Amino acid sequence: MVTNEIKLNVKRYLPETGEMKESQYVVKANKYTTVLDALINVKEAQDSTLSIRYSCRMGICGSCGMVINGRPMLACQTHLLSLSKEEISVGPMEGHPILKDLVVDMTEFFDKHRSVMPWLYVDNEEKFNPESQYIQQRSELDYYLPFSYCIKCGLCVDACPVSNTNPRFLGPQALSQAYRYNSDSRDHGERTRLEKVDAFDGVWGCEYAGACSEVCPKGVDPALAIQLLKLDVMKFSFTGKVNDRKSVKV
Repeated sequence: MVTNEIKLNVKRYLPETGEMKESQYVVKANKYTTVLDALINVKEAQDSTLSIRYSCRMGICGSCGMVINGRPMLACQTHLLSLSKEEISVGPMEGHPILKDLVVDMTEFFDKHRSVMPWLYVDNEEKFNPESQYIQQRSELDYYLPFSYCIKCGLCVDACPVSNTNPRFLGPQALSQAYRYNSDSRDHGERTRLEKVDAFDGVWGCEYAGACSEVCPKGVDPALAIQLLKLDVMKFSFTGKVNDRKSVKV
């Protein structure tokens, strides 16, 4: 199998000094070699001090998000040779606090995610003593399915110009998930979520740059979800009503 030599320029954050430095490594790559494969090889064979984070290596867990040639991407889904360059730049996501080298702190990211109640909320006693199943029609599923594939990698937040200039902004991930659960016919928490996101640092902070949707590795469209969420907020503000999408119980 044909292999190529690729130079990796890795931007590393040193927490001891608070400085960034760049380390260069040379790796061999074939058509199957991903950026993550190359970084693991560097750590195992060239520099054990390099800090990286990964888990599934299959584009499912979202752990290996980083900036590759200036674009937020998943290292496990990015093949070195597909970048068509002999020299590749790799660095940590900059829209999140950096812990060390390529590892960032996702605490604030998940705090914002939890703040929009990303779960099905039922407001009656049946949640403790269900009498039947909540069956959804295909038309009901279509409302939220395109936004349910989020793997919480944080790439959309890293790409968002508003998130990078206003740390109080909820961000595209949290807002798109607020819409996802608001659009689920089994959920009763829409009113509470709309009140939470109806703020300048919420849904009205989005400037519709679209960068979040451009970098999503799973094809989710957070930018669209946020615009639809704005419509729901306006409807609620003017009429006091929320979307009436109830499940059919059998």
